[in-house]
Amino acid sequence: MRKVMGNRVEKVTVVAGLILLLLAGVACSQPDREVILATTTSTQDSGLLDVLVPRFEEKTGYRVKVIAVGTGQALAMAKEGNADVVLVHAPQAEKQAVAEGYCVDRRLVMHNDFIIVGPPSDPAGIRGKRRAVEALRAIAASRSPFVSRGDDSGTHKMELSLWKKVGISPSPGDWYIQSGSGMGLTLNLASEKGGYTITDRATYLAARKNLQLDVMVEGDGALLNIYHVMLVNPEKFPHVNEKGARAFSDFMVSPETQKVIGEFGVDRFGQPLFFPDAGKSEEELGG
Repeated sequence: MRKVMGNRVEKVTVVAGLILLLLAGVACSQPDREVILATTTSTQDSGLLDVLVPRFEEKTGYRVKVIAVGTGQALAMAKEGNADVVLVHAPQAEKQAVAEGYCVDRRLVMHNDFIIVGPPSDPAGIRGKRRAVEALRAIAASRSPFVSRGDDSGTHKMELSLWKKVGISPSPGDWYIQSGSGMGLTLNLASEKGGYTITDRATYLAARKNLQLDVMVEGDGALLNIYHVMLVNPEKFPHVNEKGARAFSDFMVSPETQKVIGEFGVDRFGQPLFFPDAGKSEEELGG
């Protein structure tokens, strides 16, 4: 009896060992199925990624690890090889990333616009102004609260470029407040403080029902907000998931995905939150 039991144990052990070896072989033969996406908070806060990522995962079998931070932080991750693909909205910084060689294959995906929002009482009197720089000049002159993201994001970069045109370099103080946070939290803080801020339209629309903020300035060409997808350079960082990153990039510019992007938000807000641009150039958009 003991001998029979011993043989059974040996057989079970052998079979278990073979199964483990088989599984290990399968794992080794399969490419990395996780794709690390470093992206701006607006793609997350607007809800767009909640729609697109499951579609991509179902279609390709990859799993996406989304890290939503400011564009500056997303590009810093790329520069250190800590992401596979980036989806961001700071064209000049993106071009620099490509020039320095840590990002490649920059492709236009979509655009929307930045807007200046503020309290319904509008203490700075900027409602309806046509140019963003005029609005910021009035906010500074009235010392009305203005909440900046202050996080080196694409939105923060846009804001700083506008202040530069105004000829003012505001420092944190009684009226100029830095949240150091993403767009959603920055909007909440501006609402609480009765202040103004610059936001992408998509995040504002997604959060509007919980905010005491109205659209004050819109339609200025200087407020164009363009998004590109880029691969983290696999020649510079051999460990990145090049196949997964390229699959995600291809997915973002595919006709099917572009259609989804163009329709996103229409059912809830009566207007799209983003406009698909695959195959176009920045010059066509005025960027």
